[in-house]
Amino acid sequence: MWDRESAAAAAREWMDRYIHAWTTNDPDDVRSLFTPDAEYRDGPSTPPWVGHDAILAGWLGQKDDPGTWSFDYELTAVDGDVAVIRGRTEYPTATEKNHIYDNLMVIRLDADGRAQSFTDWWVTPDAGTDG
Repeated sequence: MWDRESAAAAAREWMDRYIHAWTTNDPDDVRSLFTPDAEYRDGPSTPPWVGHDAILAGWLGQKDDPGTWSFDYELTAVDGDVAVIRGRTEYPTATEKNHIYDNLMVIRLDADGRAQSFTDWWVTPDAGTDG
């Protein structure tokens, strides 16, 4: 169990590595983020990708090319090994209506700073509106 300061530092470091992996889409960068048996959910109700191979396949199956997105985040909360991150993703060159996403990421880290579980709750700012 980590103290609050160490947990916050580990969460920020993990997020920096996550952004790096998102930028490179390098399999080793992606694998290094997760424990071998980690669960990754790209939405709160989606079945998890379990383990390195499934996470890598899911990640690369919907990868974003470098330079097509921007992402900012803030650490919202930490409690022991769980971190909550609030983020905003923008795809400035996207042609579809929804090119901005608000993210709430819930991450459970192990003692080595790798994610045991990751869930990205995301919505578009105009969700629920007609236009």
